[in-house]
Amino acid sequence: MNNLIRLIGRRLIALPLMAIGVTALVFFLMELSPIDPAWMALGDNASDQAQVTAYRISHGYAYPDGTPIPVLIRYWNYITGLIVGDFGNYGVGVGSPIIDLIAAALPVTLQLTAYGLVIAVIFAFPLGVIAAIYRDRWPDQIIRVLSVIFIGTPSFWLAAMLVLLGLNFLPGVPVAGALPKFSEDIGGWTLRLFLPAIALATPVIGQMTRVVRTSVVEELDRDYVRTAIGAGIPRPVVIGRNVLRNALITPVTVLGLRVGYLMGGAVVIEIIFGLNGMGKVLVDGVKSNYVEVVQAAALVVALAFIVVNIIVDMLYLLINPRIRSV
Repeated sequence: MNNLIRLIGRRLIALPLMAIGVTALVFFLMELSPIDPAWMALGDNASDQAQVTAYRISHGYAYPDGTPIPVLIRYWNYITGLIVGDFGNYGVGVGSPIIDLIAAALPVTLQLTAYGLVIAVIFAFPLGVIAAIYRDRWPDQIIRVLSVIFIGTPSFWLAAMLVLLGLNFLPGVPVAGALPKFSEDIGGWTLRLFLPAIALATPVIGQMTRVVRTSVVEELDRDYVRTAIGAGIPRPVVIGRNVLRNALITPVTVLGLRVGYLMGGAVVIEIIFGLNGMGKVLVDGVKSNYVEVVQAAALVVALAFIVVNIIVDMLYLLINPRIRSV
């Protein structure tokens, strides 16, 4: 137990260090851009230098006297602002808090990601286990072909096809409109996210099915399985009690990496299905030339990915007793 606590402690210590690294990467990559945020945001409204200077002052690019703030000082101000939840403002003049955009959009992206993850797990794990149990027989062959098709299916293309399917053949499944709150309308929430989640989860189902199949096949070939079956223990009992528990360690780890794919894919899927998530924030920020919005959205998605992977690492430590002695 002490080893487990130490390992979890290391992951938690690494979390703020990784977060600082991500903030530095996002911030300084935006700094390398030749685009002037003030001119981009003001556009046709930038009729004179006074307006540009006012924008820079109000958005933290310059001191009150118009002198540019050094980049390292601005990065420090950016970090200290993030600690208290201040992502800056967007818009002309003082602007509106970016945190309000993030607070409204991030839950939608997280809900879609979680929905897609649940669908991927529900389909991939049973299919992978069935394929491994019936190795090289017709169920395995069919599942392997399906997994290849799923892997090769682009999520954005499938999303477009599902929109057409919903409009033409599934009138009861909405493909547009606001997302109902889960606590107020579970049925409406489930239907609204069903097709986007299917589009998001399909490639992951194919990938995870192959990973689960490989892991279970390797476990079935181990000596302890043959010994247990030879001793008279029923094969389903051996598979259910021992094989699955040991074989699912690797898929759980890989699933954590797939969460990042799901979250990144959700940004695109949201746009196709008209969901007001982080995808809309990014697109609106680009269309409106608000560098601060794009910067904040990219940072939040990256930090969410880091947190999810830290959680998956901790789950991996809990389900794998062998690594606790490291």
